[in-house]
Amino acid sequence: MKVICIVVVLILALVTGSAQSLSCIKTDHLFFIERNKNKNLVQYDVCLKEGTELIDQSPVKAYWVLENGETETLNMLENKLVYGIQSQRKLGTNRYAFNLTALKTRDIIVEKVGDDYKAIFLIDGKESYLEKVYVESEERWNGLPKVHYVDVFGSTVNTNTPVKERLTQ
Repeated sequence: MKVICIVVVLILALVTGSAQSLSCIKTDHLFFIERNKNKNLVQYDVCLKEGTELIDQSPVKAYWVLENGETETLNMLENKLVYGIQSQRKLGTNRYAFNLTALKTRDIIVEKVGDDYKAIFLIDGKESYLEKVYVESEERWNGLPKVHYVDVFGSTVNTNTPVKERLTQ
């Protein structure tokens, strides 16, 4: 019975992912996560309809950009435990809040700034445009990484001054 449930969940995830990607005409890059482990990045984009409107449901997408330039979807464990999107909620027209599974308690706001969409995040107590996240970790004997720290980089909304915050556990 467990195997059947898992298969059904995987099929639904594939069907849902395909349906959402079909409604996406183009994307706008928000930010990325890089790690000390290798050169692969996790990229976060917003999915747009025709023109510059965000799609109506779950506009923020995450995926791998590999060292060779190819892209891959996050696997189920990466989605649920580390790099996935915990929740997305509409705040208004073309404005959303979302949380990453690894940062459940801190909202990231997506809104249009000029011609592009930006991720707005509190960095070092300042409202900032999130540009990059860096994760320093080490592999352990059980295969699960131990995160030493996470650096968050951006520029302040008001003055466009570079800002950085180190998050530790």
